[in-house]
Amino acid sequence: MTSPKTRPLSACACWCLQVTLLLLISSTRLYAAAPVEHPVVAIIIDDMGNALEEGRRAVELPGPVACAILPYTQYSVNLADQAFARGKEVLLHLPMQALDDAPLGRGGITLDMDQEQIQQTVRADVKAIPHLAGVNNHEGSLISMHPGDLAWMMQTLHAIGNLFFVDSYTTVDSIAYQIAGENGVPAARRDVFLDDVNTPQAVQFQFKRLLDIARKKGFALAIGHPRPVTLEVLAAELPQLANQGIKLVSVAEIVKLQQQHPIPWPEAIYPLSQHTNSHPQ
Repeated sequence: MTSPKTRPLSACACWCLQVTLLLLISSTRLYAAAPVEHPVVAIIIDDMGNALEEGRRAVELPGPVACAILPYTQYSVNLADQAFARGKEVLLHLPMQALDDAPLGRGGITLDMDQEQIQQTVRADVKAIPHLAGVNNHEGSLISMHPGDLAWMMQTLHAIGNLFFVDSYTTVDSIAYQIAGENGVPAARRDVFLDDVNTPQAVQFQFKRLLDIARKKGFALAIGHPRPVTLEVLAAELPQLANQGIKLVSVAEIVKLQQQHPIPWPEAIYPLSQHTNSHPQ
């Protein structure tokens, strides 16, 4: 007689085992692809400081919408004071040279600057805006690809202390987020631009993209501008977030979450096949 421990499985038993394994595999895949239980989003309104009325409307948006203010603009200090008084984060919207060489205004970082000029400019820009919680770049598609200039900037921010950096991600080749981290500056990177196309339908579409990204990875960060269409959409949509199971949080909270999920170096500049580690030596 065959021992119970070695008796071969019947055809029916084999079929049941196969079905059980398939169900286990399917449920694991479904669980892995399931939406995050408590997704969060943050929003930054850029380019503030030149227009008082639009700036006020941005400050009055519901919840912890951050205000990124250009240095030395007419209403920069006024709007920073208003934002801080309403419990909103104030960011320095640091002008950085773009590939198309768009005008930056006073306080900009350009490729022809040396280390001392960059560091003095960053320090002066930081002093020009009160109540700062962090910094993000205005334009910057050129500077954000240059590790040396970025390192001088981030070293200065680290020395000042208590500031995070948000890479506005104006080019897919940006390494600003990675250089910030290497120099001890807590950092995050923008996921969505809300209003590259300035229509209600386009802004609503991008807002939905923001929520979809947050549901998939747990958090997402958007940047918009103090334009009437953008402000109207946000004023209508932000109060509805709780009903959709999504929480609006500070940018600082997104920075903390991003530090738990580091973004690798872009392969377009540093192909992984050329390096044994996850980033260049």
